[in-house]
Amino acid sequence: MTTLDRTANIPEVVEEVRQLFERYETALIEKDVDVLDNTFWRSPHTIRYALHENGYGFDEIHKHRVARPPGPGIKEKRLRLEILTLGRDFATVNLEFKVTGRDLVGRQSQTWVRFPEDGWKVVAAHVSTVNKDALW
Repeated sequence: MTTLDRTANIPEVVEEVRQLFERYETALIEKDVDVLDNTFWRSPHTIRYALHENGYGFDEIHKHRVARPPGPGIKEKRLRLEILTLGRDFATVNLEFKVTGRDLVGRQSQTWVRFPEDGWKVVAAHVSTVNKDALW
């Protein structure tokens, strides 16, 4: 067993990240741009791939946030939420969801880092759908 195995999914760290993720999800629906912006690392290195956006850097991600209408978006129902924390300063969040009104499964992933000066921030995120008919 490695050191990371022993520090994986410390319950209080998992809960801390879960609460931040839920806060982000609520902010998406309510279009709370302040919370959305505060969730992401304010860096040109931050990346967010979405269905209709490739956000390279915090400024591009922010522009998309401002332009996006409020509302539930594409998530009709959660299918599976997985949170993995390694130590006290690194986490991944992965969500599978049913796409509203379509026979599609969506996927959302986020990489979180706890910064000494700013706390937890998303440094990379990705939203996509699964094409069940795609061939390798």
